[in-house]
Amino acid sequence: MPADPSLNPVSGSPREVERLVARWLDADSAPPIGVRTSGSTGEPKDVLLSVAAMRSSATAALSRLGGPGQWLLALPAHRIAGLQVLVRSRLASTRPVVLGEYPDLADATRSMAGERSYVSLVPTQLERYLRDRAAIDALNRFDAVLVGGAAASPELLERAHEATVPVVLTYGMTETCGGCVYDGHPLDEVTAAVDQDGLVRLAGPVLFDGYDGRPGLTAAVLRAGWLHTADLGSFDEDGRLRIWGRADDVVISGGVNVGLSAVERRLSSMPEVEQCGVVAVPDAEWGSRVAAAVVVVDGLSGPDISRVRNWVAAELPRSWAPREVLLLDRLPVSEDGKLDHRTVVALIQRQRVQADRQGDNPPETAVVADMKCSDTSRG
Repeated sequence: MPADPSLNPVSGSPREVERLVARWLDADSAPPIGVRTSGSTGEPKDVLLSVAAMRSSATAALSRLGGPGQWLLALPAHRIAGLQVLVRSRLASTRPVVLGEYPDLADATRSMAGERSYVSLVPTQLERYLRDRAAIDALNRFDAVLVGGAAASPELLERAHEATVPVVLTYGMTETCGGCVYDGHPLDEVTAAVDQDGLVRLAGPVLFDGYDGRPGLTAAVLRAGWLHTADLGSFDEDGRLRIWGRADDVVISGGVNVGLSAVERRLSSMPEVEQCGVVAVPDAEWGSRVAAAVVVVDGLSGPDISRVRNWVAAELPRSWAPREVLLLDRLPVSEDGKLDHRTVVALIQRQRVQADRQGDNPPETAVVADMKCSDTSRG
């Protein structure tokens, strides 16, 4: 059964949450709300966000984008990106258009009015919309299309640029009330820094109050006014913050440190690969073995394991190359568009068991399987 509408943690239909958020923002004194993280790579947490922090984030976002406008809600209202659409709409004295109330993106966009319009998407949504001419035309009507929540490949961003979609690449997390760095530049009053280990730190009025009921975990990441993230980054010559992946994406396989994000970026550049996700699968011999889930471009054949390994090894150490490839009709993702690592690992482990039973294990290659993600995935 659907959860009752609530702000602790946030739950309910988009319109139910919209009403709760309106009362929360307008109250003279209101406690923090709790926003549950997706838990795509670990245990979900309830992130406590104050009215002041959410207002600061929304105000800074509207200022950076060029002023108030009407928003299209295309993401779950109980996740931070969707929730911020409701907060920005309230502060702009507008009502959002809810995508789920219309047959498709084009119809929803036609219903929007006002001088400016905005939408927030995750990369998976953008990739799907770029296949549809009507959806591309709809995206071109927006003043800004915010894209965040997960890494967007350079190839996806190039396709969006060629389609003249006004993409604004955002970086942030639930703990920063959503995106707090737009196109590499922090929002007003937000400060970004990179420590000597390459880890990104963030400070400013957008930071969360803590994790509900988990003071030890809060103290581990929130220190002296800084949020210490697990994201690796650097600043380019123009002062833009570039995110390279997560520090915990580095795994040890056969005694070698492997950067999973780097492997994923390289594999994404294969002509026949539309989407991919690279994960570490527990292995008795290697400790962890690198494996990839791949969605193939329509009309093309899936790459065999030798081609995958050679492609990755052309730019990265061969020891980083995936030892297994799983062909899927779509990647399993969480509600906020992040790769569901646990489901991918489970799918690959299942295929390994089946291959072992059949005695089909080439020396360097391992499993290449073609599966329907919907068979076993929650995504």
